[in-house]
Amino acid sequence: MITSIQGLLASAAPLKAVIEVNGFGYEVNIPLTTAEKLPPTGAMVKLHTLAIYREDSQALYGFATADERDFFRLLIEHVTGVGPKVALSIMSRLSLPLLEGAIRAGDVGTLAKCQGIGRKTAERLVVELRSKVGLAVVPESPALSGTSDEGSPHRDAVAALMALGYKAADADQAIRRAQAALGGQGSTEALIKKALNSA
Repeated sequence: MITSIQGLLASAAPLKAVIEVNGFGYEVNIPLTTAEKLPPTGAMVKLHTLAIYREDSQALYGFATADERDFFRLLIEHVTGVGPKVALSIMSRLSLPLLEGAIRAGDVGTLAKCQGIGRKTAERLVVELRSKVGLAVVPESPALSGTSDEGSPHRDAVAALMALGYKAADADQAIRRAQAALGGQGSTEALIKKALNSA
């Protein structure tokens, strides 16, 4: 089982990255939320991975944190009708804190807005994962150079933008961009100001 990969980032696109390790280039499928955290091409990078083998194919999926990788595994192993492609799409639309929060709150509307799933699949996400999603998201140490995982300031800033009328997914994306612009750091207030100034 390949649980992580570390090497030079040879190339990156919104849903794929190529990482060179000892002369081999490994193509890794990634969600947009991980692509946003990648360092510049040519820099060292570490991704937490899950290898999926099928009769006719094999693929490697990579994530910025082990928590994201484990959530991806939950999606494909425990939710009927959700395979790797749909799971990657879900995780590209919403950050892990927002996804887990929506599942715990039973927020089917937010989940249904993810590309590739409708209301029925969103309801299955809530029913089948609610008991498996932890009560709190504990950020782990940075997985990518120069970045840090979303924690409480991220969730609080998203909630503040939603109170101002932003849709959940748009608020989440705006705060992720603000966090990247601030070098992966920033208080709730700094994230909100940056997101509003960039709008």
